[in-house]
Amino acid sequence: MPRLPRTTGTFALGAAAVVTLALAVPPALALPAAGTPAPDPDPVPALVTGTDTAAPQLVTGLSEPAPGDPAPAALAHLAAHPDRYRIDTGELVELGTTQGPDGRRTVRFEQRHGGIPVLGGQYLVHLTGQDAGQKVQSAGGRYFTGLTAPTTPAVPAATLRQAALAELPDPRSRDSAAAEDLGAVILPGGGGRLTEHYTVRDPAAGTAREVYVDATTGTVALAHDARAPRPATAPATSPATGPADGLQPATGTAPDAHGRTAAVHIAKRADGTYQFTDLTRPAPITTYDADGRDAGDFDRVPVPADAVPASSPTPDFPAATGEHGATDAHVNAGIVYDFYRDRLGREGLDGKGGAVVSVVNASDGGKPYPNAFWDGSKMVYGSGGPDYYPFSVALDVAGHEMTHGVVAHTAKLLYLGQSGAMDEAIADYFGNAIEATARGLSMDDPAAALLGESLCRTRAPQACAQRNLADRRTTTADYLGTRYSIDAGGVHLNSPIFAGALWDIRRTLDPLTADRVVYHALTDYLTPLDDFLAGRDAVLSAGRDLGLTKRQLRSVAAAFDAHGITPGWQKRLGTDSRTLLQNVSNGMATPAVARGHWLILGDGPAGTGLYTGTVDGHGTPVRLSPEDGRIHSWATTDGTNAVWAAMGGPRGAGQDVLTAPLSGAGPVRSVFRSTSTAQQLGNARISGTDIAFTVSENGRTRPYLSHDGGTPLALPLPEGHDVSELALKDGLLAWNETWRDGDSPLVTVPTLYSVAAGKVTARYAEHAPAGTGPSSAVSLTLAGGRLLWLDFPADHTRRATIRSAAPDGSGIADLLSGDSPNAPRSTVLTASDQAVTYQVDGDKPAGGWTNAALPKLWQVPLTGGTPQRLSCDRGGQYEAAADQGTRVIWLDATAGRTDLVVRDRPAGIC
Repeated sequence: MPRLPRTTGTFALGAAAVVTLALAVPPALALPAAGTPAPDPDPVPALVTGTDTAAPQLVTGLSEPAPGDPAPAALAHLAAHPDRYRIDTGELVELGTTQGPDGRRTVRFEQRHGGIPVLGGQYLVHLTGQDAGQKVQSAGGRYFTGLTAPTTPAVPAATLRQAALAELPDPRSRDSAAAEDLGAVILPGGGGRLTEHYTVRDPAAGTAREVYVDATTGTVALAHDARAPRPATAPATSPATGPADGLQPATGTAPDAHGRTAAVHIAKRADGTYQFTDLTRPAPITTYDADGRDAGDFDRVPVPADAVPASSPTPDFPAATGEHGATDAHVNAGIVYDFYRDRLGREGLDGKGGAVVSVVNASDGGKPYPNAFWDGSKMVYGSGGPDYYPFSVALDVAGHEMTHGVVAHTAKLLYLGQSGAMDEAIADYFGNAIEATARGLSMDDPAAALLGESLCRTRAPQACAQRNLADRRTTTADYLGTRYSIDAGGVHLNSPIFAGALWDIRRTLDPLTADRVVYHALTDYLTPLDDFLAGRDAVLSAGRDLGLTKRQLRSVAAAFDAHGITPGWQKRLGTDSRTLLQNVSNGMATPAVARGHWLILGDGPAGTGLYTGTVDGHGTPVRLSPEDGRIHSWATTDGTNAVWAAMGGPRGAGQDVLTAPLSGAGPVRSVFRSTSTAQQLGNARISGTDIAFTVSENGRTRPYLSHDGGTPLALPLPEGHDVSELALKDGLLAWNETWRDGDSPLVTVPTLYSVAAGKVTARYAEHAPAGTGPSSAVSLTLAGGRLLWLDFPADHTRRATIRSAAPDGSGIADLLSGDSPNAPRSTVLTASDQAVTYQVDGDKPAGGWTNAALPKLWQVPLTGGTPQRLSCDRGGQYEAAADQGTRVIWLDATAGRTDLVVRDRPAGIC
């Protein structure tokens, strides 16, 4: 289903470190010596090393005594094996202990650094037996070693909140938006980052975002679509429901959306009327009618006090109850509840018999809303419309949304990238499993694999289905590589890959066994930041716990194999680029390169900072920026030295333009320092002994230049003129000069300044083709003795034209016309002395995003010619930076993560 305004867990559509640490296999789990006969292969690995940590991700095959109460015994076990686990048990806090039907117990711990929760930091210990016979069977999860992040914020709370609100794309929404402070969180990666976690809700757009603001710099460290449950202190619903409120169990009838009469469990009020509250289970099930109100009124907030459950003066409810979808939601909620209780032993979504709440008949600003979502505490179903029934009609959709509630109370999978895709996949799996079980569908029935096939009023079920779990998608053929800006990194787009593997397991094993295995993996193995491979290991480990034979385990492994969820699958995607740095997750990371040396903001062994390395991949990346609590970014290099801006940090730290040699052997030197909170530094550029940057103050931006290592001086500008963007190379400084003559539109003119002459030597007037109207010049760059820029028409009727001009202001020419089918559609432009590289953003296809529609890089000779694809990597390609010749580095999302990669020459036609 196309993504609609609600992004909080809609039915339709990492803070990871740079360096991976290897972990030696403990002697007790050593591999067989060379030459010894191999045992019967076991699909469940004995040990899985962790990434970005020295602690193992999974240790299985144990049988070690651990007598006593489960939580203290589990903690003592971890402490007794420091060489195996590499865990400081003083950082672990018990989240809870669950017990399976066979008596097996799982203790889940949360990692806290200085008392502050670590995002995704959870470790689990699995116990069997009782009392003195209790033993540890396995352990694993994610524990991040080497954390050194501070635990006290350096930035005022008001500033952090404003930074979170600034994450909203529309500034007009910030006054009405809400930023709920959920407390401090440590983001893992290197030494970690202290952040403040906010949920930002934009009522106008109907969106909610999880935003983590760096508490030492005041900048956004991570942001993604909302999915996490609300804090336990927040009321889930209001008003409360239950016998204590004067409600008494009753039965009645109500028509469903198709006009059929259904028997319903209801409650009788003290005044003799009736409402949709089912009191026959430990958890009350209540269904509210939004009566056409906007879905945003119910999104991540308690049910408004003026909203009431579906009601009737008699036990026989009126036709509107069915037309609005209330009857189907109420009945389906009971079916889902019973599936989890009777089949899997779970009492309610939270496992504790907590209230189950549904809201139906929600609109999209008064318009039909064909969608549904779990908001962290309840289900909200759209009204449907002329083409769709209310979304509560489909049992598999209800099962999908309610399963999100189960995930939120167990593994708490982070809603982005592969972890978010597994969240969606598990919701898809159980949604379909619940419907197939309730309807008595055979696993051979093609309809069993369809999700949402019963939603359409007129179209055939196959055409209406939102996803098909039997469509055989694989990582190598179908994984959509995108950054977090599209579908939170592909949470819906890539979920069918993992869901398909789970569905194949249900077709291979008997359905009940498969359901119990997947449920055990979710509740007792998965942790918030797990990826597809960790999901595979979790399911296999759960299968062995539940007594699957080796033959059955091999069939489970074969299901994952068939969907390409195998070790090293990212390396089999057919990429034609070389990886320089993996898991570049910082949203402010923009690479720079010159003379074979790259530079980027990243997370490394010395924490978050500017790291440099060589494009040949030799050597270890070197950190250039000091550890002073400030954000160091917007860096560039001339291949010998780097220059960047440092800002934020502790009060009084000030802002600096800093420079340092790429070797890391020389000192970090301040070129310009500002202690004024009214000033903002940016656009730092370097070429030999010349450094340029901008200073913005009181709404005006001016260029500064340090020539031959001298004191930076502000360059003169006519009154009312400003600059934006800078380019500096070989004694030439370029900027975009802007001004407005009276009420006329803003004028933007590329301007060239000669460092040697100390004056402006050329201004490049607008060069738009006749009849196209005014244009806007952006992305200035100097290469091959020429100035280049992108020229976008103000009316956005065409793509951008790549313009080139001589340094004396003459010879303005179109290197590539905006009429070209491969002309730029973004502001990314970079060039060497031989070639110009630019980014083409595709339009989202009518059928949804594809790899082909994601941004791709193209290259054209500096002298003109036919554009060629720089790389045939199938995923998104972002933030290109040109080196020498035709070599380019960029951020590539093809491999299921964002990597810094390089290619030496264009690939041509893909």
